[in-house]
Amino acid sequence: MLSLNKIEIVQGSFNLGAHFDVTAGQKVAVVGPSGAGKSTLVGAICGFIDLRTGQLILAGRDITNAQPDARDMAILFQDNNLFPHLTIAQNVGLGICPALRLTSDETAQVHKALQRVGLTNFGSRKPSELSGGQQSRAALARALVQSKTWMILDEPFAALGPALRAEMLDLVAEVADETNAGIMMVTHAPEDARRIADSVVFVADGVAHGPQATAGLFDNPPPALKAYLG
Repeated sequence: MLSLNKIEIVQGSFNLGAHFDVTAGQKVAVVGPSGAGKSTLVGAICGFIDLRTGQLILAGRDITNAQPDARDMAILFQDNNLFPHLTIAQNVGLGICPALRLTSDETAQVHKALQRVGLTNFGSRKPSELSGGQQSRAALARALVQSKTWMILDEPFAALGPALRAEMLDLVAEVADETNAGIMMVTHAPEDARRIADSVVFVADGVAHGPQATAGLFDNPPPALKAYLG
């Protein structure tokens, strides 16, 4: 269980509040207007943004002040965060050991992750030699080797075309199911939420509302969500 216990995030004149629980293993989409605070919310959950008040509880453990790498969360950002001077295998290996001093078993784990995301023969290449979709796969492989209980996605596939984005979302969902990881995914696209999310957190007017079933929420949206969806 991931619990947001009366949290408040304040950045200048911007305020965002949230108070809800997310069940372990659930796939959650975070949607809302631009500037509403979707990325701010997941940034705070991941530990990159401090809370003004409230607590974050993960599996019974208070992680409010924990460092990002101590929160049992693998994070995929919009730019994939691949280091251009490292090979794809090395970029994936960073998910296991930042110093890249890997054991033979850990190296095998990297190759297995690359195989799982369809990059079996790409480990020796640099990021610049890969397409956008392949770079996204490499970033997913790095998340996979971390074996975290949550995968946090801040629109990592936003730059991809609709077909490739759908393919990557399906792959993320498959990987999450295989590892029993939960997903929290920021997206501007309702069709992405409908594709893989069990529930939706709607962020608007300074509030991140608790998860509601995806189909029911989109089929019968409240006024603020209806206005957002157009």
